[in-house]
Amino acid sequence: MIPQEKSAAVTRGLREAFGVTGFEDIRMIKDLASSKVFRIIVRGSPFLLKISTRASDPARHYACMKAAAEAGVAPRVWYTSVEDSVSIEDFVEAKPLPVAEALVRLPALLRRLHALPPFCRAPFNTTCTFLLDKGPVLDGFLQKFQADNILPKTESEEFFARLAEVAAVYPYDDAEMVSSHNDLFKPDNILFDGQRVWSVDWEAAFLNDRYADLAAVANQVVTNDEEEMAYLQEYFGAAPDEYQLARFHLMQQIAHLFYTMAFLSLGSSGKPIDWSGTVPEFSDYHRRMWAGEVDLADKDVKIVYGRVHWERFLQNVRQARYNESLRIVKSHLASTSNVDVADA
Repeated sequence: MIPQEKSAAVTRGLREAFGVTGFEDIRMIKDLASSKVFRIIVRGSPFLLKISTRASDPARHYACMKAAAEAGVAPRVWYTSVEDSVSIEDFVEAKPLPVAEALVRLPALLRRLHALPPFCRAPFNTTCTFLLDKGPVLDGFLQKFQADNILPKTESEEFFARLAEVAAVYPYDDAEMVSSHNDLFKPDNILFDGQRVWSVDWEAAFLNDRYADLAAVANQVVTNDEEEMAYLQEYFGAAPDEYQLARFHLMQQIAHLFYTMAFLSLGSSGKPIDWSGTVPEFSDYHRRMWAGEVDLADKDVKIVYGRVHWERFLQNVRQARYNESLRIVKSHLASTSNVDVADA
């Protein structure tokens, strides 16, 4: 089950972590293109063994994971090897986390994570803030998305016009750049053991805008204005002000645009999309995701998920709050001389 070329590396890890050269039991948890994940039993206790099988940035990955573990945000780390891309952590026996409880526990988890000393920056941005990273890499992705004609013509025009509109006012602000997980749109990266909440899979962790994590998690659990206020108050430790609410709302729209582009592109694989089907309601679909009923590995599901985000975005930009958020953030920028925002 362990790849032959990684057998010696796993043995080294077991010896260094536990003083043994083998495990009593092993079970495959995930077999992905990027990694293989196992539940192993050593001296009667379960642990998570992860073997990265694709080139990444293991030094950054493991440094972030260890920092999060020391802060009680991630499970305990017993062993990492940058050279071998092997890690061993505590195994979390996951239990269902009610959404009502998640509304309190998850912003508290993010608050602890974002208070950590700054993570390193990443060579490539895999989050929704990628859409704010002006330059040839972003230009190339956007040009391909447009050339593939994935969205109908009028909707494609709105996609690019709205992206330009939001990007023109959304600030790059060092004060809001924090240690971030960056892959929390997937519920299986949030585990509850019955007492505590943990975050796992730290490959995408790097220094990022705090509102990116906040928006990704809110998609899973926040369904109305009252819940949003409770969620943000738990995170900030006080009722959010109008600027925080506006910035959060705009980041949510950036996330909708990003997931629209990413999942429609991944799901279509260059083929035309059938736009005739009914699109599930945003909150209902995320409740299904939260319950583990949605498999984003399926290409058709990717298309549905991209369409869910696009429909939510279209609904939001036609509400008064969207324009008011643009106004508030732009006004704030005009009065803040130390924030660099292009075209504000």
